[in-house]
Amino acid sequence: MLNIVQDIDNRVTLRHALISVSDKTGLDTFVPALLESCPELVILSTGGTHKAIQALLKPGQENRLRAVSDYTGQPEMQGGLVKTLDFKIYMGLLSETYNDAHQADMRRLDAAPIDLVVVNLYPFKRTVAIPGVTPEQARTNIDIGGPCMIRASAKNYLRVASVTDPADYPRLAAELAAHNGSLSLDTRFYLMKKAFAHTADYDTAIASFFAKTAPEAITATYHLH
Repeated sequence: MLNIVQDIDNRVTLRHALISVSDKTGLDTFVPALLESCPELVILSTGGTHKAIQALLKPGQENRLRAVSDYTGQPEMQGGLVKTLDFKIYMGLLSETYNDAHQADMRRLDAAPIDLVVVNLYPFKRTVAIPGVTPEQARTNIDIGGPCMIRASAKNYLRVASVTDPADYPRLAAELAAHNGSLSLDTRFYLMKKAFAHTADYDTAIASFFAKTAPEAITATYHLH
């Protein structure tokens, strides 16, 4: 492992980012900073986040934003539940620059290495804090694609930055501006630790809610067959 780490560049220049957030706080300043500091950056995005970013683009920046569905060649399906759960996305998140087989696979499928993931999750905690919330309301606020992307990008912190907290946007924008659109290994490691803490807390909240939910409450909501 030590030899692998020695082969990794301390700084990774951002060329592809995937941004898909429930909480859009701070995007209005972070996205313009990203595009300014990272002149080669192309952003992949989905749904409401894509629309929010589109509104922030300056004239001439239109080609720096792509819909995930255009990149993957697959439309959003099942009412938007399936959009980022795609082979090309996860190749881009998990590919290792020092792994020749990974790079051959990337070339074969024309997949892009994704260097930055900015994801926060459906507001499960806020939903279940509402008095009288039903199991169905809770269930529909369980994020699937978000935690998968966070975990994949955090696992590959040797190359990928996994951002889950809008409070980190100013710190990242400052580092990108100071270092030609790149992030350090120290920063990626810091983000990795926050990312896994974030998904662990999210899963704990889900398990805790349903541990206290009686079967009768579920059968009253659904017509079980």
